[in-house]
Amino acid sequence: MEEPLVSVLLSSYNHAPYVEASVRSVMAQKGVPFELIVIDDGSTDESPQILERLSKEFGFFYKHRENKGLVKTLNELISFSHGKYFCTFASDDIMAPGRLEAESRFLESHPQVPACAGQIVNMLPDGTLEGSPDSRFDRATEASFEDILLGRVELNGSTEMIVKSKFAEVGFYDESFRFEDFPAWLALSNRFGNIPILKTVCSHYRVLPNSMHKNLNFIYAQILAVVEKYKTHAAYRKAVNLWKTRWFSSLAYDQKGEALRMLPKLSNASLAFWIHLPKLLIPRKFLKY
Repeated sequence: MEEPLVSVLLSSYNHAPYVEASVRSVMAQKGVPFELIVIDDGSTDESPQILERLSKEFGFFYKHRENKGLVKTLNELISFSHGKYFCTFASDDIMAPGRLEAESRFLESHPQVPACAGQIVNMLPDGTLEGSPDSRFDRATEASFEDILLGRVELNGSTEMIVKSKFAEVGFYDESFRFEDFPAWLALSNRFGNIPILKTVCSHYRVLPNSMHKNLNFIYAQILAVVEKYKTHAAYRKAVNLWKTRWFSSLAYDQKGEALRMLPKLSNASLAFWIHLPKLLIPRKFLKY
């Protein structure tokens, strides 16, 4: 059997309506030897039974165990992997055709880079694609450490492909945080330099009502905790003010009571904050975002 060049790492948790389509989209990839490794992280729905059946059909590695959380699960998945490169993938997303071939070919021809990212097309819960790639991730051809720290360039974790040996040098995923991509991008770019962003559509990204990004206080508090690791960097104070401003602005859009409650914690002297402060008084129907 040909050794895999790429390991696809899929952490499954309570996505029974979507996980089979996700797995089949991975197994349909062509043009590069790859392996799929799946851990079900303590699902309480029908996901384990679906994955057991699919693992027998396709022959991929599958493990079901108690819940340990996403970041611990991803590190465990890496420990089982054999590929030179790896990408993580959510059990509710669809991998775009040709993604593994395109990204692995790029990394093979650019051995100095630690990782690459690509584009997404957003997908409704029923699988309907929203059309064009999400423009938020198509504004730059690469992301520097400072770009990521300051949120100037956005990367989507479902499009990543990472050089495993380089990721080992930064200690894999940081288990002190509840999410994986932002800390990983910062660690890799800080150590190895800019991360290229390809034009390739890598993922059909399913947007669900209960997605983590809807929990604004949690996600922004985690972001600031990650930024705190780089408090000796010249851009640290600017980064803190920018992320606090984004936090306030997001709350002021449709959680105005919470924005008011958090105002003492999030207020800062940056011009951007004072520009966004009036959002607190403007009804949502008059705001674009």
